[in-house]
Amino acid sequence: MNTFLLEIVTPERVVFSQQVDNVIVRGIEGEFGVMAGHVPLVTPLQVAPIVVKAGSNRTSIAVHGGFIEVQKEKAIILAESAELSQDIDVERARAAKERAERRLANRSSKDHIDHRRAELALQRAVTRINVSSRSKE
Repeated sequence: MNTFLLEIVTPERVVFSQQVDNVIVRGIEGEFGVMAGHVPLVTPLQVAPIVVKAGSNRTSIAVHGGFIEVQKEKAIILAESAELSQDIDVERARAAKERAERRLANRSSKDHIDHRRAELALQRAVTRINVSSRSKE
């Protein structure tokens, strides 16, 4: 099977850099996979887990927005933030999820920006929890 280089980069660091068989991401129009030889593209990503397959290993990574750029022999994910499952503090993510759910339940129509921030916080927390639980399967 052909492989390609996948790099996941945040403003702070390179989170992941490895030859992989494929990666599944969630773009703005839905989920799609990238394999070696994929047509070049650039598209925004949603806040969602990505799944990376390298040989018999499957790795879930929490990616919080950004873009994927697919080139001839590599794919680069430029993310606002990204976390490997072992770097996720699950209790902190659960607490963040509960706070965001409370803010959404108590929302007022006057503060649209706070509502959007709470929605994004909830998406990030759920993504972290999902990635953490997948690593234990």
